[in-house]
Amino acid sequence: MAKKAHGLGRGLDSLFAETEEWDSAGLQEIPIGDLDINPDQPRKSFDEESIAMLAESIRDQGVLQPLIVVASSNGRYRIIAGERRYRASRQAGLEKVPCLVKELDIVRQMEIALIENLQREDLNPIDAAQGIRALMQQCGYTQDKVAARLGKSRPAVANLLRVLNLPEEITDMVRDGLLSAGHARVLAGLTTAEDQIRLGKKAAEEGLNVRQLEALAAQIKSPAKKPAAKKRELEPELKELQERLLERTGMRATLTGTPKRGKIVLQYASLDELNRLSEMLGLG
Repeated sequence: MAKKAHGLGRGLDSLFAETEEWDSAGLQEIPIGDLDINPDQPRKSFDEESIAMLAESIRDQGVLQPLIVVASSNGRYRIIAGERRYRASRQAGLEKVPCLVKELDIVRQMEIALIENLQREDLNPIDAAQGIRALMQQCGYTQDKVAARLGKSRPAVANLLRVLNLPEEITDMVRDGLLSAGHARVLAGLTTAEDQIRLGKKAAEEGLNVRQLEALAAQIKSPAKKPAAKKRELEPELKELQERLLERTGMRATLTGTPKRGKIVLQYASLDELNRLSEMLGLG
């Protein structure tokens, strides 16, 4: 038996290879009106120009790769992978599209939807991070497990999740393409939302590159007027606990102090996150 493979480098084939599902079994021509989009689709925005180009290709050559769907109720089907092809096919005027009908549990559905979007076309870092956080919270994945499944390093996953702590004004600019993933990572390293918004707007308005933004951020972290007091290094066991709290809750965790005395701060970004924390603590 071939060795199992994981990761984005080998795409969806690697996921289906594990259970030998990636074949023509279940291939059907399904009326486009019987398909529903996935409400848990990681990609929240679609480039209209890109969809139009794909529609033109579909008019000329047809749909070259089938959509992956699962049967829902009343004879309808939910799209798990291929929403761009679905949108383009509708624009091209197709009445039916080729689909692979699969029986997939919720974990596999989320993995496939996230991997396809990360691989097919650049996914903005906010949508990617929210998709990863949903995978962790709904499927009980740790950062290590997510990293293995998506073919990323654990630090890359951790850095991506950090952008979810940015103010909404900044995440909107990232989604709109005014700021890049690199800009978002720099801003996530700043302490206050005020500094994040101010530098984010400056970078977008003046077209600053990531290096220029890093230089401005460094000035805020280390102001010249007064030498900053040296921050006590967090002890290894507390660092590990801080990472485990992030993995378990999906929230930004900050620890200060020593193993004998200190403080833990958890930051939530929505009422849903606060409710989930309440349930974890048995308070719900």
